[in-house]
Amino acid sequence: MVKRLSDMPEVEAQHLRRIECPTYDATPLLPGKPLAGRRVAIVSTAGLHRRGDRPFQPGDGSYRIIAAETPANELVMSHISVNFDRTGFQQDLNVAFPIDRLRELVADGEVGSMAAVHYSFMGAFPPTAAEPHALHLAGLLKADKVDAALLVPV
Repeated sequence: MVKRLSDMPEVEAQHLRRIECPTYDATPLLPGKPLAGRRVAIVSTAGLHRRGDRPFQPGDGSYRIIAAETPANELVMSHISVNFDRTGFQQDLNVAFPIDRLRELVADGEVGSMAAVHYSFMGAFPPTAAEPHALHLAGLLKADKVDAALLVPV
């Protein structure tokens, strides 16, 4: 595993040096009701979508909607990155999209309820590419009365 730019081939190191790394102001956490009273949606960056949906493209900051009842064998991954390892996803969907674990938490009363739909971004995109999509997604989450998101960075 390469840990330093100096250990990488120069072409790759130069590419990484050119990537903008924005900084963000700190946002304090807001108090809220206990998890057992919250409605939770999954937001993954694994580039997941239903078989037949539009696959992700390079630089794509959009998201795909995944209905809560979507069977695991209907989900595919079109994450685009030469260094992306799909092995965990192929062995267990819950590595990239922990839907079964969330169902268990709801059944056990640890989480109040599960959202009707969940979402996946690709993750390999500039943050500015996702901004308009994230703003739209926030409205969808509010409409579904989601008050907690399980963020799954893959």
